[in-house]
Amino acid sequence: MREFDSPVIMGFPLRGEWQSPNTPGKRIPSHGTDQLGERYAFDFLQVDWTRKGWPFYQITPAQYLFFGVPLNKCYGWGQEVYAPSSGEIIKAEDGHKERPRVHLVSDLFVALKNAYTFDAEKDDLRSVAGNYVIMKCSDHVYAAFAHLQMGSVTVSAGQVVRKGDVLGKVGHSGNSTAPHLHFQLMDRSDMISAKGIPCAFEQYEKFQDGEWVTVYNGVPSDTDRIRFV
Repeated sequence: MREFDSPVIMGFPLRGEWQSPNTPGKRIPSHGTDQLGERYAFDFLQVDWTRKGWPFYQITPAQYLFFGVPLNKCYGWGQEVYAPSSGEIIKAEDGHKERPRVHLVSDLFVALKNAYTFDAEKDDLRSVAGNYVIMKCSDHVYAAFAHLQMGSVTVSAGQVVRKGDVLGKVGHSGNSTAPHLHFQLMDRSDMISAKGIPCAFEQYEKFQDGEWVTVYNGVPSDTDRIRFV
């Protein structure tokens, strides 16, 4: 594995406002594991910043807990995902069904099941990553985009893409507890054996002291309200 002395700088893979509850700006490894190249991975979801607890859904907390949330009532679901650099698509996996509702109990069951039973040698990676895209950004640098909306992947293996091209849409497939984008850099295209690579974003804005401030080559924390337009 090539060692990186500093984060690899990438464009931001989304548009609009986002929060990153799991980020290397909070802890490393960001997802509590080095497996599947996740050491420096980000999760991005959209929330309502005006409501207590920053919910990702439009309904009440009681409705979410008891009945779940239809995907079309979740803020980030269906938002477009963009290539953070130019490169080549190595894998583009689609067709994995999304659960039609986000529900705390059923989604946690899926997460626990994958944590204890997923076998990298025989199980379909989509049971964890959902619909996903892997692209080669440069020598020894690969980007993975996971949990995409079923039927939204717009690229195919071998395709050359330019920075800013649409790759798919934010979804709720695989090991997901809310519609979100899981984004990571890694040292090879095989997530099973990959090691994570640190990443920073070349430019985005952070809401701070009542105004938007531009951040260059930054890593958002879990409490940052960020946007890219």
